[in-house]
Amino acid sequence: MKDEFNFPEAELVKKTEIFKDCKNVVVGDGNVNAKILFVGEAPGRKEDEQGLPFVGAAGKNLDKLLEKVGLKRSEDIYIANILKCRPPKNRNPSDEEIKLHTPWLLKQIREMKPEVVCSLGNYATKFFLAGYDVEKMKKQKQISEVHGKVQEIEVNGLKIKLIPLFHPAAIIYNRKLLPLWEEDLNFIKKEIFQ
Repeated sequence: MKDEFNFPEAELVKKTEIFKDCKNVVVGDGNVNAKILFVGEAPGRKEDEQGLPFVGAAGKNLDKLLEKVGLKRSEDIYIANILKCRPPKNRNPSDEEIKLHTPWLLKQIREMKPEVVCSLGNYATKFFLAGYDVEKMKKQKQISEVHGKVQEIEVNGLKIKLIPLFHPAAIIYNRKLLPLWEEDLNFIKKEIFQ
């Protein structure tokens, strides 16, 4: 149900046009007590249909990559998106949509208290590097320059390690990124579980 969320952050999301057009609000999936939070940009068509993040081709790829390094979505991580609703035709989110959806993600981070946030792709990485300031996002480095490099960020007063990763969809189209992804995931696993 789209209208089951009744807290201030959800009310902001309900003000957006994309809320009216989406089938499901895609909150997140995985273990809410996990130390690792993966954050993408926005749900796609499959995610909107099923109400879960990363269930399409990119999600299947993500699950395979996690499995390869011994991590499980249901146990070791939680996955969410900046936007909780799908932009029509998978267009880029507007500045206004980002501003109205950001408080919900920040609420999730505040409640979850992850040790590590893994930003998936260019958009999510720039979002966190810019301190979730839409205007500053344009000035941030590309994912190819910062992937796998730990950055200290502060979210809601929590000191968190940000580890940017290539988007799992990018690996579908560019198989040369696969070794980098595996290397980055192994690094994350060592950071958290040792």
